[in-house]
Amino acid sequence: MKQAYESIAWQEDHLVILDQTQLPLREIYSDVNTVGQVWDAIKKLKIRGAPAIGIAAAYGLYLGVRDLKSKNFTSFNVELNRWIEYLKSSRPTAVNLSWALERVNQTVYANKDKDLEEIKEIILKTAETIHSEDKRVCRKIGQNGAKLVKKGSNILTHCNTGGLATGAYGTAFSVLLHANDDDKDIHVWVDETRPLLQGARLTTWELQKAEIPFHLITDSMAGSLMNTGKVDIVVVGADRVTANGDTANKIGTYSLAVLAKENNIPFYVALPLSSFDLETDTGEEIEIEEREPEEITHLNKTQITPKKTKAYNPAFDITPNKYITGFITEKGIVEPNFKKNIKKLFD
Repeated sequence: MKQAYESIAWQEDHLVILDQTQLPLREIYSDVNTVGQVWDAIKKLKIRGAPAIGIAAAYGLYLGVRDLKSKNFTSFNVELNRWIEYLKSSRPTAVNLSWALERVNQTVYANKDKDLEEIKEIILKTAETIHSEDKRVCRKIGQNGAKLVKKGSNILTHCNTGGLATGAYGTAFSVLLHANDDDKDIHVWVDETRPLLQGARLTTWELQKAEIPFHLITDSMAGSLMNTGKVDIVVVGADRVTANGDTANKIGTYSLAVLAKENNIPFYVALPLSSFDLETDTGEEIEIEEREPEEITHLNKTQITPKKTKAYNPAFDITPNKYITGFITEKGIVEPNFKKNIKKLFD
């Protein structure tokens, strides 16, 4: 299985990231030494993808506390929670960010009676565990999802869900990797994913490295391809899935789901259990990140619209559960009734 890069790596005393804003033309690895740099990297999409930003945030929490000179656990915990809230503020929609930070926080509290220097090392070890677990989970997602792919399938995917967005392999992308390794002769349709072109810039880059056949299409072409029988299955990722199966994912996912249902095409969402949010009942409760209008009005910092053009730029949309065929997880495929079957994953 071909993945000749690491998008996130801990090296001795700092984080190293593959700057995704520079891809595909330049592969630039950046050293990240402070919690502020982690926040900035997440906010500016140097690191992106729900599992990846959770991993990065966990490491960022360690960078934030490692030099603290607190005299007791109470003062240490105050600073720890300040950094947790700070990192959460970088991007609100993907649940993995808060999930990873809360996991570290709970681990810290469970070890509150230990020496503060030891607690700091526990934070780092927890971040490394989250990172290594994600690699194993993503591989299992791919193995489970590949069973749904028939030989010779044309698979449509949206945004970027590969190793760039996770610890390794990806979520929806892992399904492509494993189906390809199973000699299923797949072909992938890659949505460009406006306005930041994660499909055009990132997914195509990863597919080339994996030597998987693909064609890039504009977002508006997907419906026509489905209507003319050129798509057999749609597989996307997720940034948050609520207790009833409503799914927040990159803007444009909802349109694909509606089109797939109209054309009787299976629509699957691939994600780790850490992307489920059982405390949120429906998609209506999810906060949708709205990004700067310049991402729409400009291309590579060059304005492509008349001056003073107003733009609305939500980064995600909500796909109601009725449009989803199933969820591909590390524990297997989740089928309707989603509210009941998602809960079973955690029993």
